[in-house]
Amino acid sequence: MKYVLITPAHNEAAFIEKTLNSVIAQTMLPERWVIVDDGSTDRTAEIVCRYVRQYPWIELVQFPQHQGRTFVRKAVAFNAGFERIRSLAFDVIGNVDADISVEPEYFQFLLSKFAELPQLGVAGTAMREASYDAIKDSFYHASDVFGACQLFRRECFEEVGGYTPIKCGGIDWIAVRTARLKGWQTKSFCDKLFYHHRPMGETGSTTWKARFDYGRKEYLLGNHPFWQIFRVSYQMLKRPYLIGGLLLFSGYVYAFACRMKRPVDAELLKFHRKEQLSRLKCLFVRLLKTGRLELHKRS
Repeated sequence: MKYVLITPAHNEAAFIEKTLNSVIAQTMLPERWVIVDDGSTDRTAEIVCRYVRQYPWIELVQFPQHQGRTFVRKAVAFNAGFERIRSLAFDVIGNVDADISVEPEYFQFLLSKFAELPQLGVAGTAMREASYDAIKDSFYHASDVFGACQLFRRECFEEVGGYTPIKCGGIDWIAVRTARLKGWQTKSFCDKLFYHHRPMGETGSTTWKARFDYGRKEYLLGNHPFWQIFRVSYQMLKRPYLIGGLLLFSGYVYAFACRMKRPVDAELLKFHRKEQLSRLKCLFVRLLKTGRLELHKRS
């Protein structure tokens, strides 16, 4: 199978070389890798240019310089990259953030899963950060695919409409759930993992503000109140104890009290909440059967 990659990047000089070295070391290289420099004011473009001169399958697209980064700009940058490769023949398209690294067999492994599973629309792997393990520290489920590294079957990507620019974030979240809504399988495989060098949600903000913003985003994306209560309770048991969960809860309640408009349509909202209630039911059924609350569904 043939694949292409797109990487939106803004001020990633501290990490992008790790990503570049990971991709050029792959046992199966992409047909094209478009890196979209979204107006960086640091050395991001300079670093990428060194690799472009050496590897003809890497392409750099540059936007005018600007300060700050937003989820809207990430979607716009990704879509600009997609326009550069739309006419190519490929089976799989990947979004790769400019602050991750993977092992050499990573993309070959995921491509083999697309070849084995005809209904697999979106695939990824487990994620790890310096002090965060996505499997141990979250409501991990095998159908969740982390946004920092997502691969789409081309037909699936085009059917869901790619990434939709949304101010609050969750562009990858919406794409994955829309894929499931349309009948595609989405899956993270635990056989491999990618390492995320910048902690999620902490770009341009403090840890405390990031937690509050996550809670607000979870309301905007439609988390069911029962799910949110359970999630907040679980996060209170994780560092920073109690405070982290309370900040999540505060962000969710704030968005509810302000009647913030959700960017999710009614059909996707209903589908998402139905999935959450189904997962909660499974959690408590396992609790009754085993006496243990197993949060990490791997398959």
